[in-house]
Amino acid sequence: MSSTPQPPAPTPAFSPRPPAPAPDRQEVTVVSHSQLFYWWPVWMVAFLMAILTWIEGTMLAVVPPRTEGHRKVTIEVKGKEEKREAWVLPESKKLPRVDDKNPDTSEIKDPKVHISRSKNMGVIFCITLLLVIVITNVPLRGMWSVVVIIVVILMSVIFALAGLWERIFNIFSALDIRINMGGYLFIGCVLLAIWVLTTFLFDRQIYMVFTPGQFKVRTEIGGGEKVYDTIGLTLEHQRGDLFRHYILGLGSGDLIVKTHGAQAHHFEMPNVLFVKKRMQLIEELLMRKKVVESR
Repeated sequence: MSSTPQPPAPTPAFSPRPPAPAPDRQEVTVVSHSQLFYWWPVWMVAFLMAILTWIEGTMLAVVPPRTEGHRKVTIEVKGKEEKREAWVLPESKKLPRVDDKNPDTSEIKDPKVHISRSKNMGVIFCITLLLVIVITNVPLRGMWSVVVIIVVILMSVIFALAGLWERIFNIFSALDIRINMGGYLFIGCVLLAIWVLTTFLFDRQIYMVFTPGQFKVRTEIGGGEKVYDTIGLTLEHQRGDLFRHYILGLGSGDLIVKTHGAQAHHFEMPNVLFVKKRMQLIEELLMRKKVVESR
């Protein structure tokens, strides 16, 4: 008696569990920043200049008036006479001493202040500071920013054809602006501390929080929150200022929110980071409320 072996029972195919849908965003927060947010190039350039000055390693020596430089001066160094280049002070003048109260017996103070030999570093820092001041205080929107860019390009071409750039560069080369490493560090550290406190603490006190049915708004530091319904809410963003929004703001913009009804309100939230992405998230919340109401 033969028995036919039964085929093994088929194993059920493994079906992976579908990934859980990402949770829907329940609120979107919009923070309005002050004009100080756009000042990050100033403290960044200050730190860069301080690092370059420290790497260069040159020192600052303060000498009295009528000091003369000589190529070969015989001096005694460690018991030996050597000829070296030196600055020769006028008669009766003395260099700074370690102990200013006893200049006759105290040792001469060695230079310890780091400063760059190049005069261009101070010029670059001052030009950066002035440009940021102008850009943050003279808003140029829409056609005005295009006009300014066209004018700058045309003037550059005209100056090049007229041979005026050489004269301009000679004028700038005559500028001699020097800031020591301590000056750069002081400006950079103080400005960075103010920038961090303003950007991450004070600016966050002026905000809007959107939810599918309503939004809260605070328009001043220390003020209270006000709640509004999102029915008939309209949004508008402005990013026409090329220099402030795109170059310094890294994609920021101004958000305008308008409510409708018997008491319509108009809110402006300037300098909102990633304003376009924020608007998309807010519109998704508003559309979600409409879908729920239609059901």
